[in-house]
Amino acid sequence: MVVVEAALAGPAIAIGAVGLAAVLAWLDAQNKSKKPELIYSPTPFNTAVMSRCPTLHSVYQCTPFLTNGHVETIVVAKARKPPGVDYRREMLITKDGGAVAIDWEHHDDAGKDLPADAPVLILFPGLTGGSGDSYVQHAVLQARHAGIRAAVFNSRGTADSPVLTPQFYSASFTGDTREVVDHVHKRFPNSTLFAAGWSLGANILVNYLGEQGEDTPIEAAVSMCNPFDLTISNKQINEGFNKIYNWNLAAGLKRIFAKHHLVWRGHSGPAQPQLVPTCTTIREFDEAITVHSFNWEDVDAYYAGSSSAKRIPAVRLPLLCIQALDDPIAPAEAIPCDAIQDNPYCMLAVTPCGGHLGWASGPGAPFQQPCLERPPSI
Repeated sequence: MVVVEAALAGPAIAIGAVGLAAVLAWLDAQNKSKKPELIYSPTPFNTAVMSRCPTLHSVYQCTPFLTNGHVETIVVAKARKPPGVDYRREMLITKDGGAVAIDWEHHDDAGKDLPADAPVLILFPGLTGGSGDSYVQHAVLQARHAGIRAAVFNSRGTADSPVLTPQFYSASFTGDTREVVDHVHKRFPNSTLFAAGWSLGANILVNYLGEQGEDTPIEAAVSMCNPFDLTISNKQINEGFNKIYNWNLAAGLKRIFAKHHLVWRGHSGPAQPQLVPTCTTIREFDEAITVHSFNWEDVDAYYAGSSSAKRIPAVRLPLLCIQALDDPIAPAEAIPCDAIQDNPYCMLAVTPCGGHLGWASGPGAPFQQPCLERPPSI
């Protein structure tokens, strides 16, 4: 009898520990579940817009075991799979001889499902992201669900797009953005044009909107997981566990560069392509390639001058910024809350959880699409 009781004690303790962990995780998720913090100037327009965004007025239900920004960021990146969007690629040769790839959902090109004047949404993926990423593909499908045609803007070299000149992209280079926006507008001149960006793509988008002011065909935009202040964000990504993201993103940049390194061969510019294979951080890659491509004095000047937080006061169209309080890559300290509130065109929503490109909330998390990209139930 004693032997039997001893044999059963181990599994019982294990089951009890798992049960206790589950209860504590549930309680932690319930404690952190809150409505997003909303910051905006209460103009009649902003108030009307917010009234049509029920998700932003509902409690953000944090998911048990995913209430840590690191855990949510990593688990979602591994668990949320692309839904399998079929694209048709359009190559756009830029004025400087470079090239960017615009990916349209395959059915869109024939125009069978959407009218010619359907709204168009231009999507700006993150640093090394592109049309193949799960968060981008979910957005493409949700746009179609809402009757909106989506176009994914893949920066030079990303998503297997070509690199024709010894220049990639940067946090503040908006030349390609300007050409893509104008190209899409000319292709669909009778359509309302929207834009949405994630992470570095959001930073580029906001920089473009601030530069253009009213002189853009885009009529409204959304910025998500925007690092905003690159000096603060770069400091954060070099601390503690965040170094894992830094290494991973640097590895992504190196993989992209490796496919096109021959473009730099024999180039007489100040870039140092020979240093790329040894880069272990984003900063080291920027020191070797980015600052030279865009004529910055040094990396610190590049980060300071490329921060989209500085462009917020100049934005002159409706812009909704969505951030997560626990984002380890786009830290809350970098969010220009005062500038957003002072600009009547801008609105900010900060969720209590979400990590970076995560927002796994509700039934089915973390495998489903980001909760903030689901169509509202009105």
